[in-house]
Amino acid sequence: SSYLASYLSSTMTDRFDCFYCRDNLQGKKYVKKDDKPVCVRCFDKLCANTCAECRKPIGADAKELTHKNRHWHEGCFRCAKCYKPLVNESFAAKDDGKIMCGKCGDRDGSPRCQGCYKVITPGSKNVEYKHKVWHEECFICFECKQPIRSQSFLTKGDDMYCTACHEKKFAKNCARCKEAISSGGITYQDQPWHSECFVCNTCKKPLAGARFTAHEDQFYCVNCYKADVAKKCSGCQNPITGFGRGTNVVNYEDKTWHEYCFNCKKCSLSMAHKRFVINGNDIYCPDCAKKL
Repeated sequence: SSYLASYLSSTMTDRFDCFYCRDNLQGKKYVKKDDKPVCVRCFDKLCANTCAECRKPIGADAKELTHKNRHWHEGCFRCAKCYKPLVNESFAAKDDGKIMCGKCGDRDGSPRCQGCYKVITPGSKNVEYKHKVWHEECFICFECKQPIRSQSFLTKGDDMYCTACHEKKFAKNCARCKEAISSGGITYQDQPWHSECFVCNTCKKPLAGARFTAHEDQFYCVNCYKADVAKKCSGCQNPITGFGRGTNVVNYEDKTWHEYCFNCKKCSLSMAHKRFVINGNDIYCPDCAKKL
């Protein structure tokens, strides 16, 4: 494709200027670029595409060929191997951007490095990943640019990262030890943890997948919480854990009861949410208290 040169056909009284330099274009050759008139000089300097082969601008007067957002002078559009002109000929576009005639393209079956696009010669050290191949020294971390070689690596989109750079850039940090979580881990209350850091504060048993309770920013398995942390019920003397049937509690002064233990000592009527009389460690309903 090429930009078509146009000639002004307006009257001499109209003013018609180059979009860039504002030179009067009356009676002069100009190019329409994005529907704006541009003089030939400004087009060559500011708008011309660069030839993929010779790297020089493709001027307004030159014939231009375009393929997949790359541009060539007509004379530069030729086979990279045998130099045969490829205007109006079938051609193959290689991964490295080179254009080849059908014959040379078929012959050139050697794999090419995804990093430098050069041929990977048989016997040379290379890395294969997802049906693509790199020279060993071209398979580098996207962040630190160091060769990954045989180390483990992680990907983000199409980019490869060594483990250290991936952790620095993307990993979450554990709420307890503050170190990066490279794989796995668990989330509790929107915070990430290493599974080995999410343990009972007393016995250090892992809590992932187990029943546990939190107390003053520490986590406890059920057994340790019962034994070391939970208040004892003033009625049955067992721990008040908040698990199962013992979820509801009654507090009075410095004492605590399971709701189901908060009963009149004499008639066993539940005193939860009712008026009661306390005598020593015992609870009584008002009627039984009168008979004491």
